[in-house]
Amino acid sequence: MKGSKSMSKIESNRLEQFRRERSEGNDKIFDLDHLGIKRFFNLDNNTYKDGALPSETKELLGLVASTVLRCNDCIDYHLEQCAENGLSKDEIVDALNVALVVGGSIVIPHLRHAVDTLEILEQEGTLDS
Repeated sequence: MKGSKSMSKIESNRLEQFRRERSEGNDKIFDLDHLGIKRFFNLDNNTYKDGALPSETKELLGLVASTVLRCNDCIDYHLEQCAENGLSKDEIVDALNVALVVGGSIVIPHLRHAVDTLEILEQEGTLDS
């Protein structure tokens, strides 16, 4: 298949490692028991709930912002959330196109990262092709 590559075991485990490290890191942060930090995490969590905009749209906005800001961990998080919210690969790729246009060519390495993550999510069955 043109442009496709088989992912090594290390590559396919990259997302699982991210999930594990994110969870462990968040636990350490929560153990600090700091009111300001708790408030920020609460604000972040509530921001992506349905409101005037549905949560699916908010996750796409988060994905675009994360891509423009060039945060691969954030990109992975929002790609997972987009997939879990039932967004299609085409919808996600369209949002990534917006990020590329807004962010410019400096975003391309992070776009590659996002495409690799999409492949992992497809392999896991989390994202429908």
